[in-house]
Amino acid sequence: MMSTGTLFLILVPFLLYTAFLLWHGGRSKPLTISETESLLAEMQKRAGKKVPAEEKSPILDQFRELAKNDDGREYYMVNLLKFRPKALYPAGSSYSDDPLAANNRYNRTIIPLLLKHGGYPVFDSLVLSRFIHPNGADDWDHIAMVRYRSRRDMLKMAIEIAGKGVDVHKWAALEKTQVFPVKPLFNLNFIRGMVAIILFAVAMLIHLA
Repeated sequence: MMSTGTLFLILVPFLLYTAFLLWHGGRSKPLTISETESLLAEMQKRAGKKVPAEEKSPILDQFRELAKNDDGREYYMVNLLKFRPKALYPAGSSYSDDPLAANNRYNRTIIPLLLKHGGYPVFDSLVLSRFIHPNGADDWDHIAMVRYRSRRDMLKMAIEIAGKGVDVHKWAALEKTQVFPVKPLFNLNFIRGMVAIILFAVAMLIHLA
């Protein structure tokens, strides 16, 4: 008969891994047009900005484009970043003019919301030099990639950010940026397997101890 301790060591990792899978997700129902418009209306309401019916909001149009042809699956967002020589805050701001410090302030707010909605940074990298770089091509300082559980989660996260003034740090830091979603054809980010192995290893170590 299985001892209480052994049962505990099997059950706890199983429950933890199940909770992780539920958080990590990656497969949900695709966004409908009506759901997208409802989420965008809430985003606009939170932001406190009213756009006349005859005008279009560029940011809302960008979110509509992101939601178009949604398959409900996880995806990755590539971020190309070019920092200003000095952070450009509105007049009277008490923040320093360090662009990296400004970007870190933005990240400290964004990362908890990412985790809440099943997202996380995959990597953040410095551009070392230029290689194949045609004349007139954009220069970038950082390249980052972020995993999102779904486009729905991206919109819900944006709703939470709207109206909080968080973007002031981002745009103070950045001279320019380009952001676009990608769907990996080949991916070595085996986080589900890694978490399973870690939980199994910890349980075995406790059992042996």
